Amino acid sequence: MIPFLDLKAPHVELREEIAEAINRVVDSGWYILGPEVDAFEAEYATYCEAVHCIGLANGLDALHLALRAMDVGPGDEVIVPSNTYIATWLAVSQCGAVPVPVEPVEATCNIDPARIEAAITPRTKVILPVHLYGQPADMDAILAIARKHGLRVLEDAAQAHGARYKGKRIGAHGDAVAWSFYPGKNLGALGDGGAVTTSDPQIADRLRVLRNYGSRVKYVNEVQGWNSRLDPIQAAVLRVKLKHLDDWNARRAAIARQYLEGLAGGGLVLPQVPEWANPAWHLFVVRHPQRDALQARLTEAGVGSLIHYPIPPHRQAAYAEAGFAADAFPLANRMADAVLSLPMGPHLSVQQAERVIEVLLQ
Repeated sequence: MIPFLDLKAPHVELREEIAEAINRVVDSGWYILGPEVDAFEAEYATYCEAVHCIGLANGLDALHLALRAMDVGPGDEVIVPSNTYIATWLAVSQCGAVPVPVEPVEATCNIDPARIEAAITPRTKVILPVHLYGQPADMDAILAIARKHGLRVLEDAAQAHGARYKGKRIGAHGDAVAWSFYPGKNLGALGDGGAVTTSDPQIADRLRVLRNYGSRVKYVNEVQGWNSRLDPIQAAVLRVKLKHLDDWNARRAAIARQYLEGLAGGGLVLPQVPEWANPAWHLFVVRHPQRDALQARLTEAGVGSLIHYPIPPHRQAAYAEAGFAADAFPLANRMADAVLSLPMGPHLSVQQAERVIEVLLQ
């Protein structure tokens, strides 16, 4: 059996380091925020080439509270990709704002900058690109549009830990960048976790207040806030894993090269990487018109795979009231019907990847 992702392997590799980190928190007696979270925030901000990092409870809160810190509220509009995990849209809706979908570039699956401007209205407040599958969106083009129209940019980097755009790490191109540390991410915790990185001191300050009941001084509440704080145990685990992230991403890149070379000419639509992008290879996503049959073949051969994502947000029952026609976003629909994520991770062996290729070429 070849798993889609081996979640145990990283912890086996780092068992002693992780145990020591967890014990350090347990022995400290400090279980909410505190020095362990402070240390991770400083280290991750530096890693992302940002000034600030604010640890939060999960990736959805990171998106939601970052929008709140940008004063997004009822009546506002936020431009989002038509093809993304629904959390990107949910964060907008949780602010009382309206997600305005824009179709992707078909080659990269990321939001198409050439389509963004037509979606801007007087109510637009933020552009929210997603670095889908770990491949950077075209940030220069997106930022140019945002500056022209006086809009903020929030990046959804839930899948892009360690990715680079034109040589610079994802983490501070836009006004803020939202992260998830869900266990399956390139930098994953032992449960839920999230963060926002930013070089804007005002956004950082507002986030620190919003995550802690609207308070910066105990029992003094400036605004109506939330309880969304990165757990110190998760912060300690993330500090350990952060030291290994570049090495693990390099292993992912090697598997991606093996797939790209081995599957060339095999009838699949393979990932296309612009010359300015260095993906994190969170996922290796191929496309095929008979995707379901292809997945069944992999399953029969003992190879795990997943679909990211089978139902676009505009077709979900959660957004039925928005009134989108089922065929409103044909590119998102086409991708949802064709995408298939192959096994990918830093602990996937060369031999396992070769077996995946062999099954796909049968």
